[in-house]
Amino acid sequence: MDVFEALATRRSIRGFRPDPIPRAILEKILGAASRAPSGSNIQPWRVRVTTGAEKAALSLALRAAHDAGAKVERDYHYYPRIWREPYLARRRACGLGLYKLAGVARGDSAAAHEQRARNFDFFGAPVGLFFSIDRDMEQGSWLDTGMFLQSIMLAARAEGLDTCAQAAFCDHHDVVRAHLGIPDDQALVCGMSIGIADHDVPANALVTDREPLENFVTFGPEA
Repeated sequence: MDVFEALATRRSIRGFRPDPIPRAILEKILGAASRAPSGSNIQPWRVRVTTGAEKAALSLALRAAHDAGAKVERDYHYYPRIWREPYLARRRACGLGLYKLAGVARGDSAAAHEQRARNFDFFGAPVGLFFSIDRDMEQGSWLDTGMFLQSIMLAARAEGLDTCAQAAFCDHHDVVRAHLGIPDDQALVCGMSIGIADHDVPANALVTDREPLENFVTFGPEA
């Protein structure tokens, strides 16, 4: 798979097969992704890998916190505090498309709650990754970490695997910290499920739109 195919086929998968992923493959993916660029090569990212019984126990604790409505303040603001166009329409289109495929009717808060809860089961994936960064790092290092995340997702595609980056874990970063030993001086960036996509899961049919180049690219007069 070349990089263009990896980019074209990378999607947020919300249903995985339970097939285990060999540690050697995970190390290959993470090692390749470590070549991601970072300012002055400081490589600010940290990764915690969880599988098996540890992941199962974490899932139970996360689900309990989710059911109890026990959100904590996130380490950072992911979305804008005030939504406006065109971003609001794009967000709504993504959410409506996902919920339609997942069979969640508009206004069905119980079904929406259950769909969101699937985040905390890693959508059935055998491997969970958690990414953190030292709190004294600045915005540039967060950009670096984002490039590292994308590198993981593309390397996973090269190995025939799929991923879902999940900021939902940040609502319960206290639970994640307690189970995985992530210290308080690190901010939790997000989690990620990784495994083999289960194409029988309806939500995996979601393919989100992308804006045409003319909507976000400006070429100079000599380009």
